This record gives sequence, structure tokens and C-alpha cells, in this order.
Amino acid sequence: MTAFAQWIDSDYTPGDPDKVRNAPDKVDWMRCIPFIILHAGCFGVLWVGFSPVAAWTAVALYVVRMFAVTGIYHRYFSHKTYSTSRLGQFLLALWGATAVQRGALWWAYHHRHHHQHSDEPEDAHSPHVHGFWWSHIGWITSRRNFPTDYSKIKDLSKYPELVWLNRFDTAVPLVFAIALWVLGALLEKYAPGLGTNGWQMLVWGFFVSTTALFHGTSCINSMAHLMGKRRFKTNDDSRNSFILAIICLGEGWHNNHHRYQSSTRNGFYWWEIDLTYYGLKFLSWTGLIWGLKPVPQSVLEEAEREEHLASIAAAQRAVHAHPEFSSLKKVVPAAAAIAVATATAAQTTLPKRTERPPLHKNVPQQAGQTDTTSPRVM
Repeated sequence: MTAFAQWIDSDYTPGDPDKVRNAPDKVDWMRCIPFIILHAGCFGVLWVGFSPVAAWTAVALYVVRMFAVTGIYHRYFSHKTYSTSRLGQFLLALWGATAVQRGALWWAYHHRHHHQHSDEPEDAHSPHVHGFWWSHIGWITSRRNFPTDYSKIKDLSKYPELVWLNRFDTAVPLVFAIALWVLGALLEKYAPGLGTNGWQMLVWGFFVSTTALFHGTSCINSMAHLMGKRRFKTNDDSRNSFILAIICLGEGWHNNHHRYQSSTRNGFYWWEIDLTYYGLKFLSWTGLIWGLKPVPQSVLEEAEREEHLASIAAAQRAVHAHPEFSSLKKVVPAAAAIAVATATAAQTTLPKRTERPPLHKNVPQQAGQTDTTSPRVM
């Protein structure tokens, strides 16, 4: 009965919540039912069929709601990398709730806890501690990870409207699913040429898109500490991955983020694609958000030093792996010395040019002529 009650009221916890949070990890099979329903709903495509408008709706909603997770739940509620008004904050929380990844406060609490204990036994979803599948999906089914510890997010829990959205975190997804069905029904009636209907829009726009969104987001938990490169020597095994950055709109630059969490952008350089940052920059032009926090110059300089040291280490490894490079280290300087000696000797044998009288100009002519070949000093 507890699991059923929590589907309506997420803050319902019989007994002491701290005792629940300190319990050992264990799969709660009742908590698996929503995930089973979500994945099973994807098979509905066998009955509702396919249409371009339904498929593109699924893709668009994946991108829009992935941005809600990365740009809102993560970069605002978890790290406060930019500012907004109280109304803006509520609207952002509503937007984030459509991603069907529980409430903003629960999400922020767990993510802040992750940074405090990254890749340590207390980290709820570290693949190094708990394994790949537990970090990907198993940790969400554990009863100990269900309650929200409001004492760890006091900056957010002081807003009752946010607490309400977090407590009744199934309300927005339910309304969102119904709205998709209504949209499909209206399109079937008023735009039959699109070839879609209510059930098709529900299956593609909600079940398929949300399932893909869930696994895309979970890849950061399960894979961003396993695949990619490490630019910074952080205390965890966070990594930068271009592939994950594309899947999750910039979240794949995970090692950058773990080095400096307060920056609005995770891709520290222009060539590190960060679609979430581009979207937040656009929102800042509308006035909905402001105060986007940059990457400090000291962190960028640290990155340059680390990459320089990494290049040296790679070259040294290459020499050890290929001994023939050691011979080249001796041959190349010798060849260069021979070339310099040859050029010097050649210069000594060249005949001297005949001295010519210098050319003179009148002083007024020199003063009135402008030198167009020399750069002007500003």
C-alpha cells in the first residue's frame, strides 16, 4: 500500500524517512511497475501505426524535454548557474516536470548528493561502486532513494509551490499525456491528411519519447564515468564524451562539469558542442533568465596546462612503444647541424656586391610622403 500511496503523494513515508534512506540497497518491485508500464507502452506502435507527424513529435519532445532536464533540473535547480524570478522558477519547474523524472527538488537533492560523494560508496548511482545496470536504472527502484531530503535543499524547499510540484510529481506527467491524446484527436478531426490520431500521439509523443528520454539521461549516470577522456584530475572518474554530449545536449562534457559545477556551460570551449548552453543563452535574451555564470579564466588555464602535460606524457609513451623514435631524436639534430654548416659555408664563398652610392631624397619630399607598408600603431 505504501508504494501505491507514493504514486499519488511522493512525500508519504510511513515511519522515519531517515531510516528509509539509510536502509540497504534493494529493488522494490512495486516501484518497478511505472517503468514496466512506460516501456510496455512503446509496443503500442504495433497497434497505432506510424505517421511522420507522430514520429517527429516524439523527436521534438525528446529534445525539448531533454533541455528541461539538463538546462532546468540540472543547471538551475541543482547548481543555480543562472538566475530567474520566482514566477520564472515555477514555470521552469513545470517545464521540467513534463520529462517524467520526478520533481525538481527530488532531482536536485540527489544530484547534489552525487557531487558530494561522486564514485564513493555513498554515491547512489556510481557504476564503479554499484555496477552499470544499477547506476543506469536500478538505483531508482530502491526504496531508500525515493524520499526527498528537504534539509539538503533549503534554498528550494522554502517555496511551497515547488514543494507541491515535488510532492505530487505525477500530476504534470498525467496532464501532459492527456494533452497529447487530445492534440492527436484534434488533428484527426481537423487535419486528417496528417494521418494521426489521439492514441498514436499518446504512444509516440509520450511513451516512446519519454522512454528514450529516460535512457538518454541515465547514460550520464552509467556511462559518463566509464567512457571518454579526462581533462581534469578530479577526485572521481568523470569523463568527457562527445557522443554523450550529443545524446544529452551538452551533458557529456562531464569531467568539465565535475571540475567546475557553477558554470552555465559544460562545454568549456567553442568546439565542445553544448546545445543546452545555447538554449539558455537564447532564454537569457528573452529576459526569463539572467546572470549566466562563465567558466573562470583560472580553470581554462588549468585545462591548458593539463592538456600540455597530457601531450608530453603521450609523446613519452609513444617513444617507449616505438624505440625507432629514439634514433630519430639523434638523427634529426645531426641533420639540422649539417644543414646549418652547409649554408654557412656557402655564404662565405659568395662574392661581395659592388658598393653603390646611397640614394638621397629631399627632406621636404620625405616629410610629405606616407609609408603605406608599415602598420599604423593605434
